Amino acid sequence: MTRFMHAIALGFLFHPLCLYASPVSYRIDTQNTTISLSWHAFGSVSKASMGKVTGGITLDAGDERADRIDVTIPAATLEASNSLLTYQMKSRPFFDAERYPNIAFTSSRLVALGNGHFRLFGTLKIKNVTRPVILDASLNGKKAVSSSTEILVMHASTAISRSAFNMDSFAALVDDTVTINIEIQARPYQSA
Repeated sequence: MTRFMHAIALGFLFHPLCLYASPVSYRIDTQNTTISLSWHAFGSVSKASMGKVTGGITLDAGDERADRIDVTIPAATLEASNSLLTYQMKSRPFFDAERYPNIAFTSSRLVALGNGHFRLFGTLKIKNVTRPVILDASLNGKKAVSSSTEILVMHASTAISRSAFNMDSFAALVDDTVTINIEIQARPYQSA
């Protein structure tokens, strides 16, 4: 029994989220956070990126129900591989950035899978349509080069159906599945 408890204690000691003894809140570092989109269209892979991401992350090692991630992405920051595609994606058939300026993600649960990997459950709101999403994520902390402040680093990915968010134009030429990759850096609020 003692060995078993020792093994559990070591597991908690080296678990990435246990670096946070009590709830710790982070603000997303807008300059070092990116979102990449990719999809198949016209027989090849098309890509776009989004920036100026804002939001916060709260992690509580004592209560996973208290973990929370809120992200806001300005739709107008979308940049595709060329100006025509960028214009089309910001227009009404797709993101409709003028009428719906923000895309939002709100987590409902962060579940540890082991070895620094997590499953992130939440809702994604695009064009005033909210759908549940599940992201595969990895999370760790690292020291900033210029100070002793810890930077939280998260990578997450998922795939969504664009038609589920009322973006179903050109269905014969553009695949319905859009892959999303997210690279987030966040800093504790007190180091702002």
